[in-house]
Amino acid sequence: QVQLVESGGGLVQPGGSLRLSCAASGSIVSINGMGWYRQAPGKERELVAAVTSSGSANYADSVKGRFTISRDNAKNTVYLQMHSLKPEDTAVYYCHAHVTLPLSIGTFSYDSWGQGTQVAVSS
Repeated sequence: QVQLVESGGGLVQPGGSLRLSCAASGSIVSINGMGWYRQAPGKERELVAAVTSSGSANYADSVKGRFTISRDNAKNTVYLQMHSLKPEDTAVYYCHAHVTLPLSIGTFSYDSWGQGTQVAVSS
């Protein structure tokens, strides 16, 4: 079992910055990919950014150049540094981890989600 706990959300003005953190704990075997999703009221949950254990990252087009995802494997923590925040960035941000368990017949994988942290961008 892997538990994800997000922190760092809050209320900021447009153009401001926030850094989100997600710490993984529990029975961790292997976490290959970690990322951030967000969901605004009335909208579908969407991928914001993801990073592999090797450091390869990808971003949604809407946040490229403004957000940076990073990962500290030793601390089992992933971060999302957000700059130049816009009102449309307002959403609940969820941490996600793709957990892999090697088995004799192959690999068993599952997804773990945090409870979410609220980010509100408003003047």
